[in-house]
Amino acid sequence: MTKILVLEGGFNEEHEISLITSKEIKKTLTNLQIDFESIEVDPKTFLKKLSKYNNDYLCFNALHGTFGEDGSIQKILEENQFKYTHANSTASRIAFDKNLAKETIKHTKILTLDSLILDKNQLDKNKLLEIYQKYESFVIKPVSSGSSYGVILVTTLKDVKNLLENLKSVLNIYKNHNSLMIERYVKGRELTVAVIEREKESEAVEVTEILSKNSFFDYEAKYTKGFSKHILPANLPNSVYEICLEYSKIAHDTINCRGVSRSDFIYDNEKIYFLEINSQPGLTPISLVPEQLEYRNINFDSLIKNIINSAL
Repeated sequence: MTKILVLEGGFNEEHEISLITSKEIKKTLTNLQIDFESIEVDPKTFLKKLSKYNNDYLCFNALHGTFGEDGSIQKILEENQFKYTHANSTASRIAFDKNLAKETIKHTKILTLDSLILDKNQLDKNKLLEIYQKYESFVIKPVSSGSSYGVILVTTLKDVKNLLENLKSVLNIYKNHNSLMIERYVKGRELTVAVIEREKESEAVEVTEILSKNSFFDYEAKYTKGFSKHILPANLPNSVYEICLEYSKIAHDTINCRGVSRSDFIYDNEKIYFLEINSQPGLTPISLVPEQLEYRNINFDSLIKNIINSAL
């Protein structure tokens, strides 16, 4: 019988979300009568804590964000010959880095939005006006962060002015992030698709359209009840729905995700653009993946079982 070591916490901006995901996983492991222990992960002490366990344990990675999702902890587990769930260190690094993910996806038939990368210290009046002239509407986001953390939407000159007036507090949001992605903003419908693996074969689940109370599906909208409405299944023409399913499977397979992933797209009523992929999507009670599975009558316990099986 496989013994599970649940990795939770992470001490980053997604610490609390990881603990909620972990709680759901532990409920399922109890239901499945699988023995488990858990470690609250702090990057500074993780290796020391891990050394107390032998590699008969399979690590269930319930972390989100930096260290847990970006290839760092995966590398440590690989070097210490521990099996673990979700994507390997290379795939995790690519998925977590929005620019690397887009560059990888560009080699497929999936469309991506024009973007550029700059250091946060380059955010000044001249640079912002230059970007505004180039794109008119654009989004600023950390290159490496999950859960739409620190995403800023700029659509008017007034927004540029506000940004400059509040530059100090904006830069403080990015205190743990040096590289920023500036991406052309397209007004459209926000769509997301979960991909799961059964018998190590990837399969797209459903397409959800997200209607957010905020200007887009940001961190608050993702994790605060009532801040976003999920339309499941998304009310799209059949052909568009099928393309979303196809694209999410291509993204999952191309980046080499494992167990489960979730890809986000924007549809401007003409084209579908890939935004990003999450190699360790949230599994909280209000998260999108469990909701899509429930719609398909796939229970949460079987998802967790499949994630474990894909790691063996």
